[in-house]
Amino acid sequence: MKEMNAPNQTSRRDFMRQGTILAGGLMAAPLVSNANFFSGADDTIKIALIGCGGRGTGAAMQALLTKQNVKLVAMADAFRDRIDNCYKALNSDENADGGRSVKQKIDVPEERKFVGFNGYREAIALADVVILTTPPGFRPIHFEEAVRQGKHIFMEKPVATDPAGVKRVLDAAEEAKKKKLNVVVGLQRHYQNSYRELYKRKDLIGDITSAQAWWNNDGVWVNARKPAQTEMEYQMRNWYYFVWLCGDHITEQHIHNIDVINWFKGGYPVKAQGMGGREVRKGKENGEIFDHHYVEFEYADGSILNSQCRHIKNTMSKVDELLVGTKGKILCGKASILDHKGKPLYQFDKKSENNPYQTEHDELFAAIAKGEYKFDDTYNGAMSSMTSILGRMATYSGQVLNFEKTLNSGINLQPTSYDFAAAPPLLPNADGFYKAAVPGVTKYA
Repeated sequence: MKEMNAPNQTSRRDFMRQGTILAGGLMAAPLVSNANFFSGADDTIKIALIGCGGRGTGAAMQALLTKQNVKLVAMADAFRDRIDNCYKALNSDENADGGRSVKQKIDVPEERKFVGFNGYREAIALADVVILTTPPGFRPIHFEEAVRQGKHIFMEKPVATDPAGVKRVLDAAEEAKKKKLNVVVGLQRHYQNSYRELYKRKDLIGDITSAQAWWNNDGVWVNARKPAQTEMEYQMRNWYYFVWLCGDHITEQHIHNIDVINWFKGGYPVKAQGMGGREVRKGKENGEIFDHHYVEFEYADGSILNSQCRHIKNTMSKVDELLVGTKGKILCGKASILDHKGKPLYQFDKKSENNPYQTEHDELFAAIAKGEYKFDDTYNGAMSSMTSILGRMATYSGQVLNFEKTLNSGINLQPTSYDFAAAPPLLPNADGFYKAAVPGVTKYA
């Protein structure tokens, strides 16, 4: 990856956290044996945040709110303003959770704030635990580096945006397993009490024969192009609308629902076909992604997941999952299990619900403090990411795609160089519009 320094403009934004040069002397905590568990006379667990946008700020706050003796010691992002805004938010009493401030757990002087594409390496070197929250296109290279340096990891979903990236994550996961590195992936329903209780009782519905999953709502933010931005900076500022960075909303958001079905099914689809398009996302600012996807995923046992996601205002809003079995059905949103006549078989008490975003950090840091190797979310995170990528490629092309063949296709959407002066994989035409996939024309098989 080409080395670079951040450009002089003060604007530099959402995720892509990586930095420039190592400056501070903070040493990583001592490690025990090949297991790479935190240990030592100083029981402080040092954290590096790679990606300082909104999700990175939230994840850092949750890590710092755990019961362990933790300290944020390094931050990295492609954009200086992202680091500054995150640092300010974490140090603000107004953002204290239930009156609990975390500013006393922050020790990030200027020399440990890394701006640019490459400082993630130096930030990782300073920590025991790494939080990876850049746009997902960067996740594979950041995960590889964190594993290479032997760090415990929290990384957001999805873990890649293309098949080649998924393969890189799977390869690095094998090394993480050898080193006994705890890895938690931000598919937080696995850490949510209601879903855990439903999963324990999934046999009440017998064999799962079909499922449905929804992520339908209005959509997300748009960041307008600003004067003097290079094309690379513009796409990174508006990252949600470019597939190499985001993966499209089926991968960036709908993965949550797809992953629930994979989890309860105990496996991943073998093929997919579907339809989608750009009904309302037609502006220059909308990049290349679709605004709706409908995918039919088929599992090895012949069962079908009908999966839909849509970002269109003033339409039905629904984010939920439904599993149907030979004896009944699971309604995930209602946290209930019914037989086919509507008789309740189980109802979760919503008073017992937790904040899964906090729980995933609580459990990760508790395991690290105890020297336990307890979490290995990487394989499932990669395979559910690949499921969503398969769905996207099926809707983009209109073709029936095989999971294994697509996973091993080598399709790589990443740029050849990570540099603000470099050309991203997709460039606008003379009128400023981006070429989007066209079903029946776009080919993957």
